[in-house]
Amino acid sequence: MKNFEPFKSKVWLSSPTMHGEEIKYVTEAYNTNWMSTIGENINEVEKMAADYIGCKYAVALASGTSSLHLSVKLAGEKLYGQPKASCGVLQGHKVFCSDMTFSATVNPVAYENGEAVFIDTECSTWNTDPDALERAFEIYPDVKLVVLVHLYGTPARIDEIREICDRHGALIVEDAAESFGALYKGRQTGNFGNYGTISFNGNKIITGSSGGMFLTDSREDAEKVRKWSTQSRESASWYQHEEIGYNYRMSNVIAGVVRGQMSHLDEHIAQKRAIYERYREGFKNLPVTMNPFDEKNSVPNFWLSCMLINEDAMCRQVRGEKNELYISESGKSCPAQILETLSKYNAEGRPIWKPMHMQPIYRMNGFVTAYGNGRANSNAYIESGKSISISEDIFNRGLCLPSDNKMTHEQQDIIIEIIKSCFE
Repeated sequence: MKNFEPFKSKVWLSSPTMHGEEIKYVTEAYNTNWMSTIGENINEVEKMAADYIGCKYAVALASGTSSLHLSVKLAGEKLYGQPKASCGVLQGHKVFCSDMTFSATVNPVAYENGEAVFIDTECSTWNTDPDALERAFEIYPDVKLVVLVHLYGTPARIDEIREICDRHGALIVEDAAESFGALYKGRQTGNFGNYGTISFNGNKIITGSSGGMFLTDSREDAEKVRKWSTQSRESASWYQHEEIGYNYRMSNVIAGVVRGQMSHLDEHIAQKRAIYERYREGFKNLPVTMNPFDEKNSVPNFWLSCMLINEDAMCRQVRGEKNELYISESGKSCPAQILETLSKYNAEGRPIWKPMHMQPIYRMNGFVTAYGNGRANSNAYIESGKSISISEDIFNRGLCLPSDNKMTHEQQDIIIEIIKSCFE
């Protein structure tokens, strides 16, 4: 393996990129003493988000997770009515969820005492497989709620998924936390489900350090979520509460950071796309592929660039619950080796999301693939006799690359050479 000098300053996976306008609006909140959960910054970011997405209403919340929770709760009440006591609105009900995602997508179902059933991934976008979803409805015909993710900023096959859900009378909560600014057939993600959510976490395409947004075309639903997020206070001169509420509102200070970032969203997307394209060009002679997308119908926001090692170029790798081992082989590599090598040179990558059906906390939940238990969803996989799901296969062979939009061309060129050296 070649020797490279470690980067003097760390090359991050995806760190916040600040521009200066942010401090102007934060200072405005400070100088006017609007430091809590009301103020001009909140009003403005709600308007800006709704205008950009193309929906009628946006509600600024403390995190993407809080937005997902209230979306799931709202959908549950629409479907099943208010819960008895504190049972949770999804008590006794199953919910279909994307298998390959971060746990924050799924946990809100558990918050409301529902049971997630995971739907396998498909190869062309790394998102929910419509064929597996169709099969899931055959197995669980009573399910009426689907939580859909756009992984790493790449839109799912939304038209097919929407048609299936409509036919089965199911609502969609659209988790667009990673895909703010991505397009499907010219329309912004976050605008396809019955309820949409985006995130402003520190590593997202734009950030407030934290924060999220609930998206809807229903004024009634927006007001319901706004009420729930402020501890469900009723319109009385004293503190009157008739239902459970939450402390989920975004602060005016965080909103100031988001407000300053909003005008740079398209700029960040262009930078992230350039990173993806440089990787794709740099790896063209390696036995790897980049995370795919539907080039005919979608434009990702390219939040994270990822790679998948060809099966015949994988060295031997074993993963336990918290540790992993690999054996170096000439001409081959694996995610563990590449990530370890990047870290050695002061660059940050990370594994692909570990599928939810493999997580200890959800291991007993249902998991549906397109072709039966443990079988994958493409003819190539069936013919090869694979005994694992698409989600598990991508987790085994994939990794997220340094995708920070402050990474220089020279730094990225060195990272590409470092990764090439892993296959020597």
